[in-house]
Amino acid sequence: MSSITSEELNYLVFRYLQESGLLHSAFVLGYEAGINKCNIDGNLVPPRALITFVQKGLQYLEMEANLSNSDVDMDEDFSFLQPMDLITKDVCELRQMVKEKKKNLNGDRDKENDVDRGHEIEHGRVKEKERLDREKERERDKERVENEKEPEKQHESHPDKEMLTVQEEKVNSKPEENGVLQGEKGPEPMDIATTSASESFEIPNSDVTILEGHTSEVCACAWSPAGSLLASGSGDSTARIWTIADGTSNGGAQNGPLNVLVLKHVKGRTNEKSKDVTTLDWNGEGTLLATGSYDGQARIWSTNGDLKCTLSKHKGPIFSLKWNKKGDYLLTGSCDKTAIVWDVKTEEWKQQFEFHSGPTLDVDWRNNVSFATSSTDNMIYVCKIGENRPIKTFAGHQGEVNCVKWDPTGSLLASCSDDVTAKIWNMKQDKYVHDLREHSKEIYTIRWSPTGSGTNNPNQQLILASASFDSTVKLWDVELGKLLYSLNGHREPVYSLAFSPTGEYLASGSLDKSMHIWSLKEGKIVKTYTGNGGIFEVCWNKEGDKIAACFANHTVCVLDFRM
Repeated sequence: MSSITSEELNYLVFRYLQESGLLHSAFVLGYEAGINKCNIDGNLVPPRALITFVQKGLQYLEMEANLSNSDVDMDEDFSFLQPMDLITKDVCELRQMVKEKKKNLNGDRDKENDVDRGHEIEHGRVKEKERLDREKERERDKERVENEKEPEKQHESHPDKEMLTVQEEKVNSKPEENGVLQGEKGPEPMDIATTSASESFEIPNSDVTILEGHTSEVCACAWSPAGSLLASGSGDSTARIWTIADGTSNGGAQNGPLNVLVLKHVKGRTNEKSKDVTTLDWNGEGTLLATGSYDGQARIWSTNGDLKCTLSKHKGPIFSLKWNKKGDYLLTGSCDKTAIVWDVKTEEWKQQFEFHSGPTLDVDWRNNVSFATSSTDNMIYVCKIGENRPIKTFAGHQGEVNCVKWDPTGSLLASCSDDVTAKIWNMKQDKYVHDLREHSKEIYTIRWSPTGSGTNNPNQQLILASASFDSTVKLWDVELGKLLYSLNGHREPVYSLAFSPTGEYLASGSLDKSMHIWSLKEGKIVKTYTGNGGIFEVCWNKEGDKIAACFANHTVCVLDFRM
């Protein structure tokens, strides 16, 4: 059997990290292992390849332990199997194959042995039956001699035996009573809530449009602020601009050529992992789409799908990318530890900020000229165009800072980290204002509600939402730094959050393949949808009547939302 190379193993791990939504880890591994330089055709590698590989290895070991109790026979057993058999068959099938091939190999000799053994067994059974018949005859003679009390005693003992049998059956049935093993607890409240929600509030297929065309996991999606255009970015080296019809969906899949523009980031076949589209963002007017790629380049596209310009200076994958509100600058953060502000009009870089000691994971504008950056080095820097040093440094996290977001007024900065905490900062002090510590695992992303001062919903409370690998979403009172709700409907890590434009609802997407829509007033699920892959991002359109979700199974789903 041929062995796997280190290059092939690196690629399997790379794909596993991508499929699991661990995009930062995948980028770093791909960058350091030179995945983009390998000759492996990604289109030929099936989903879950690493998991399948490990599972087959475990099955091989299990089979090795169970095929034979004799070490002498072990090599003989394996001589009947081909490498493809081990990959494509389960343990039971492999055992059956070994048995059948042994029989075929031994041929008539096995048949003769079986016949001989059969004769011996039958002869032994006859002798045993004769012996038992003799013993029974002797017993009957004894019973006839004995008095009638013995049968009565035997009769009295039968009900006891019957009762004992019934009691034993009851005891034996207890462990699996109601489908729950004895000693195991019933479903957690989270499970109960999820079940009831999915039964009662599942979005019907008639309200779902499935957009097909991508050939790899879809990592990012964003609605145009100007109209019915939806952009998506994928590991297949393309971004796509979908035209979504107004009104309600007709349901089903749409993959025709008329409703989608394909923005190719590589010429020819789209399987170069160095061209993965990792992030994208529309400008405020919805006239230009910016994409960031694993090749370290940012690209700006028109709504017609024309490539306006390519921005090249980063020396590593771009992890995050944002337009400022005015639309004259584009900000990018990269694995090369830097952030760059680009002048869109001149199509040149204006300033490169080299403050972090690790890859830059996220960037977010505070206003048109200043912004925050976060990194694997646990640090947050607030930078300003024209300044050669950070205008503010926030140190306090003990792990990678995955996400930074300014509130709608630009006065509070929220951050979340692998150190299991989220924190709120302001420019007036160096230490965090609030330290939010209710999650039990890494926090992947955070979002501010579009409510409170400076928004279209000024009379509603400003809320911060956080999503974690602990499968929960938590809502925070940012004035008091207290937990408002813990939303416990998911069963796997939650990777994406999006508030509705009114701030009344929150959508969450998870690796459990489900998207939940929560009412913030009630703190419970009001709608839910389950797809066929983990969800990497969710987003609302500006009208608040459609939600898009991008999936690991290469699809984008658009859901009609109405209450």
